[in-house]
Amino acid sequence: QVQLVESGGGSVQAGGSLRLSCAASQRTFSNYAVGWFRQAPGKEREFVAAISRSGGTTTYADSVKGRFTISRDIAKITVYLQMNSLKPDDTAVYYCAADSDYYTVVAGIVGYWGQGTQVTVSS
Repeated sequence: QVQLVESGGGSVQAGGSLRLSCAASQRTFSNYAVGWFRQAPGKEREFVAAISRSGGTTTYADSVKGRFTISRDIAKITVYLQMNSLKPDDTAVYYCAADSDYYTVVAGIVGYWGQGTQVTVSS
């Protein structure tokens, strides 16, 4: 079983940047594809970005393309989400999630979730 812990959330002004981290509890984390999702108040959880086990394949939601970058450090068993040019619409709780199959992660069908970290962007 993989435990995921997100960190790096906070409050920023529009146009600012944050980097979220998703740290795993096991070295076997490299066997999992990882995704970031977010849920704003009153809205359903939505896909943000995903990265394959090797890190060689990534997918982004249209709303964050060109502004967010997902990456992973295999040695540190951590996945990052660099968020630039933040907008008030990016305000949400951000969750990382992991599963063995990349495309099920992209689809939001994942076995392991973190507890979430709040990101608030003010105008």
